[in-house]
Amino acid sequence: MKDQLEFYRTIGARIKEIRISKGMTQVDLAEKANLSSPVISGLENGHSKMWLITFAKICEALHVSANDILRLDTPAAINDYPKEFTALIADCNSSEIESILKIAQEVKTSIRKGKHDY
Repeated sequence: MKDQLEFYRTIGARIKEIRISKGMTQVDLAEKANLSSPVISGLENGHSKMWLITFAKICEALHVSANDILRLDTPAAINDYPKEFTALIADCNSSEIESILKIAQEVKTSIRKGKHDY
């Protein structure tokens, strides 16, 4: 598992990304989760650890599963990705799908190359 600080930053960034994708402000999320805005800010920026109950409140307020935020490197979590790719390309034509596939292949190559360039 990633180092603890990096883990909290990653989780916070995912919460922020989902919140923004749903058109919510930090204040909106705080109100829906019955938390304070500074708590949301601290979590999104990775400056605060969160209790399980806080995590559950955030998941409920965002209407997402815990896996949507955690994205652990487990077979069950990995099995969700094909569904997301399918949803991503659902409204695309074949040319758009081909372009997305080529971009994904290049990104994969780049990521794997980067892991060996330390």
